[in-house]
Amino acid sequence: MNKTELIQQLEERADLSRSDAQNAVDALFGPSDGIIASELKKGNKVQITGFGSFETRKRGARKGRNPQTGQEIDIGPSTSASFKAGKGLKDAVS
Repeated sequence: MNKTELIQQLEERADLSRSDAQNAVDALFGPSDGIIASELKKGNKVQITGFGSFETRKRGARKGRNPQTGQEIDIGPSTSASFKAGKGLKDAVS
């Protein structure tokens, strides 16, 4: 399912107009100004009971290899978003 299909499903299930459904999806999942992204940028965890939680994880600096040349390179520290499925979602999928 892609974003367009998600908007269509939300439109049908919640009896919303297409623009309202798109606004809702953008407000929640927008990569720069969505609710989830904004909270993660602040360092907060977003937990949706029964569905899962979003949080940031920090990775330290490490050594890596350039796959084309095999040369060793330094990879700097980074922060990434991660998602952990909740029990309700795990049970529904299995």
